[in-house]
Amino acid sequence: MRYTKLEKKASINAFHAEEEEADLSDITIEGWIAVGFFWLLGATVFLQFFTRYVLNDSAAWTEEIARYLLISSVFIGMVVGVIKHNHIQVDFIYFFLPQFLTRPLSTLVDVLCFIFYGSCTWMTWLMMEKIGNNYQMTVIDLPMNIVYSVCLVGFAMCTFRSAQITMKHWRTGYVGIKAY
Repeated sequence: MRYTKLEKKASINAFHAEEEEADLSDITIEGWIAVGFFWLLGATVFLQFFTRYVLNDSAAWTEEIARYLLISSVFIGMVVGVIKHNHIQVDFIYFFLPQFLTRPLSTLVDVLCFIFYGSCTWMTWLMMEKIGNNYQMTVIDLPMNIVYSVCLVGFAMCTFRSAQITMKHWRTGYVGIKAY
């Protein structure tokens, strides 16, 4: 099948994309820390791949460290979800409730989230106290509380940011869903 010049030009232009400027101004410090952990994870996995398949002599510690870096990026990254109010929630019910019920329900959800993150922070602290420095990482001779402390910081930051979001929603009169 033969194409005309116009058809060729149209097909080429169909896949042309204009690049937009990247706006990084809305990324919080928690987001940058999570990205840092993620880059360290990527470098560790690359090192694991390189030593295993190129050098044919796997570095044993890379798998364990990669696991802990993934845990770190998730627990610090969840703070970004709290800040952006992106965690899973059911907006469906807000559409069917009368306006006078959506505000109290939204406030209740915000308070319950704050209590949840606060209790997770407290339970992580209790667990860290209980195990102390008795448990070591498998390959590297460091206490497991290093990993749990990242989880503790993530939960504590979620608690703090959840309190900020709750106060913001209270001041602005947030009703659970964005107005359509």
